[in-house]
Amino acid sequence: MLSQLSNYLTSIILGIMLFFSFVVAPITFTVLYEENARKFIRKIFPYYYTVNLIISFFILIFFIVQETFSLNFYLILAVTFLFALLNYILMPLINKYRDKNQDNKFKYSHFISVMINFIQIIFLVIILI
Repeated sequence: MLSQLSNYLTSIILGIMLFFSFVVAPITFTVLYEENARKFIRKIFPYYYTVNLIISFFILIFFIVQETFSLNFYLILAVTFLFALLNYILMPLINKYRDKNQDNKFKYSHFISVMINFIQIIFLVIILI
């Protein structure tokens, strides 16, 4: 039962990530004025990362309870760690660089966050296969 619940929760994270990446973020910048879009993104990203962090943490706990230390365990461990890294370290840096008009640092750190999200999506797909 925990295994099935883990699969459902993994699918939920993947769905949230795909929806956010391909619907919410792009539409935000085409519909809202830039200043409002920035405010919205700054408010929604912490929720996005926190919700996904909590869900992935539960999946991690399910693996530990079942004593299943397979490749999927290590992938969800990495996904969980990366959500924490993004939420508590990289996003504050990205915001700081944007606020201080440090465009090169902003672009680089934003690119890193996009790549991390892409890697997380790949890991989640591997878990579900």
